[in-house]
Amino acid sequence: MTDHRIPLAGVIGSPVAHSRSPRLHGHWLRQYGLAGFYVPMDIAPEKLETAMRTMPDLGFVGVNVTIPYKEKVMEIADLVSDRATLIGAANTIIFRKDGRIHADNTDGYGFLENLRQGAPDWDPTAGPAVLLGAGGAARAVVASLLEAGVPEILISNRTRMRAEKLREDFGSRLRVVEWVHAGNVMEDAALVVNSTSLGMVGRAELRVPLDGLKPGTVVTDLVYTPLQTRLLRVAEEQGCTCVDGLGMLIHQAVPGFERWFGQRPEVDESTRAAILG
Repeated sequence: MTDHRIPLAGVIGSPVAHSRSPRLHGHWLRQYGLAGFYVPMDIAPEKLETAMRTMPDLGFVGVNVTIPYKEKVMEIADLVSDRATLIGAANTIIFRKDGRIHADNTDGYGFLENLRQGAPDWDPTAGPAVLLGAGGAARAVVASLLEAGVPEILISNRTRMRAEKLREDFGSRLRVVEWVHAGNVMEDAALVVNSTSLGMVGRAELRVPLDGLKPGTVVTDLVYTPLQTRLLRVAEEQGCTCVDGLGMLIHQAVPGFERWFGQRPEVDESTRAAILG
C-alpha cells in the first residue's frame, strides 16, 4: 500500500526552542518545492521512547536529536550505525518502512564537509591537528579526522581524564596535552579545532594562548554564536585560514534531509542567509 501522507520530520530534545534546524529544513523544503514539514518537539525524558515509537504512525519519516537525548536514543533504536556507535551518540533518526528505528551520527560528516568547503586547500595529511575539548562533539571530530587520514591529533581538555578517555577509545594517533600547554603545540599544527563551548555567547572566553598560530594554519571553531569568535578573530589577524562553525550545523543536516525528503540539498550562501535570518 502506497503511503500518500505528507512526510514529517523534526528535532527532538529539551529544550529545543533555540534550535535553528526548523529554519534550515524549512528553507530547503521551500527551495525545492517539496511537500513536507519540519517541527521542533520538546519531549519530556519519561515520554521519549513512547514518542519515538508513535511518530512513524503519525507520518514522521525521521528526526534530528539534540541535547539531552543523543545517547539515550541509541538505547531505543533497533539499528545503530557504526559511526554512531564509535562516537557514542546519535543526532539523526530514520524511521524505516520496515518499522525499525535507525540511529546515525552525521556530525563528523558535517564537520569535514564544512572544512572542505571553507578551506578547500586543507590537506588532512599535511600535519597534526590540535583539538580543544573532549566532549561529544570532540568524539565526532576525532572519528572524522582519523578517517580522513590526519597523522596525529593533539587533544587538550580542561579535565585531562576526559581527554585520556578519547585516547583510550580511539588509539595511538591521539596524544593528550595538558590544558596549560595547549597553546604551545599550535605552532606545528596544520589544523586547530575548538570543540568546547568557550567563546560562545553567554560563556567564558577561550583563554588558550594563540600566539603560536602561523599563517596558513586552518582554524575552525564549532561555536557559531557569535559567528566570529575570539579564536577566529585572532587567527585571521595572524594569517590563518578560518572556518566558522555554522557550516558544520548546515552540512550535518544534509544526509538526514536527503533520506527523509528524497532531495540532496545544496549548501550555499542562501542556506547560510536563511539560517541566520
